[in-house]
Amino acid sequence: MGDRRIIHLVDDEESIRKAASFALKTAGYDVIAYTSGVEFLRTAKSAEVGCVILDVRMPEMDGLQVQTTMAARGINMPVIVLTGHGDVSVAVQAMKGGAIDFLEKPFEKAALLEAVRRAFARLDDVDLRALESSEAEVRVAALTPREQEVLEGLANGLPNKTIAYDLGCSSRTVEVHRASLMAKLEVRNLSEALRIAFAAGFGRKT
Repeated sequence: MGDRRIIHLVDDEESIRKAASFALKTAGYDVIAYTSGVEFLRTAKSAEVGCVILDVRMPEMDGLQVQTTMAARGINMPVIVLTGHGDVSVAVQAMKGGAIDFLEKPFEKAALLEAVRRAFARLDDVDLRALESSEAEVRVAALTPREQEVLEGLANGLPNKTIAYDLGCSSRTVEVHRASLMAKLEVRNLSEALRIAFAAGFGRKT
């Protein structure tokens, strides 16, 4: 990677494009904005390699379809997905498909910049995925068996209520285990917990 940091921002909402572009440009990134997944894919194959920020809810073609098409065409750029509140199951699908992170709208500038930093770290270091995997396995091994079961449920996109039913306990008990495992993994939100879970091999159930 050279010094130029390109971000391909794909979102049909003008307000999101403007806000994200401003935050990223002031942080030193070059931003190319697209109003739809179709528009992005039209030029993606020949586009300069960078990070792709991809909204999951778009007309014509949603973010998951864009991500699948990228993989099929051999467009190997790290993807960060943008989701609406409550779209966790969609975000899980995107991360299973190779996205490195998801951000819920409205997102904070600091969270956006941290996700982008990780994306470029992945581009810069081809060995980073293996390192992340081994570190994640060590961190997950510190969880109790029940906490690991809860994490597995989260990695499969299940809500607390469903996890509780599967494990034969109350939703409140699942919430306690969830809070405990997030504390042990030293993560601040579900996105960070899922990233560790997937790196450790969780969430392979279809």
